[in-house]
Amino acid sequence: MAGHSKWANIRRRHAAQARRRDRGAVAEARAGSQSVRYEGYGPGGAAVMVECVTEDRGGTGARVRRAFLQHGGRLGADGSVSYLFNTVGLMTYPPGTDEERLMKAALEAGAEDVVPNGDGSVEVLADPLEFDAVRAVLTDRGFEPATAEVTQRAATTVVLSGEEAMSMVQLLDALEGLDEVRDVYSNVEISDEVLARV
Repeated sequence: MAGHSKWANIRRRHAAQARRRDRGAVAEARAGSQSVRYEGYGPGGAAVMVECVTEDRGGTGARVRRAFLQHGGRLGADGSVSYLFNTVGLMTYPPGTDEERLMKAALEAGAEDVVPNGDGSVEVLADPLEFDAVRAVLTDRGFEPATAEVTQRAATTVVLSGEEAMSMVQLLDALEGLDEVRDVYSNVEISDEVLARV
């Protein structure tokens, strides 16, 4: 399984994700709300999945389509990119975590993989059905995750740089800015040079 995209690891995004989830919980509570998934392609052929909660499927679809078109992307049919993602339980640990001890504890707890990142942080992947049990064991052993969620993880990645990468960042920001959007997943790897400018 390929590593989580650098885009998904940008720390400033955690607050935005929490706000979107809060908006989504409020929207789901309203009568007539429904979950809708849109799939498409960004600049350079990067896969993008957008999960929304809306009362107005047509209006939401139009806003999502407009965001794709304005930033060099296009919507695809249902199933056009979802096959590129796997549902996983993901726990992240900050730089400085004892990777060796964490790896041993995670594998004993039933985790599927432990992935060290270049910045010193560590990701633990678990089957979604085993996620709560693995998290409980790790927490009990002193490894409280910085973040823990069941999420989508790209099976393959697309590396972008230059103008394509900037357009992709703008597309992801535009999608995340829509009120109905709960989560945006992509298989893009964006170069450090572009991330430094964002």
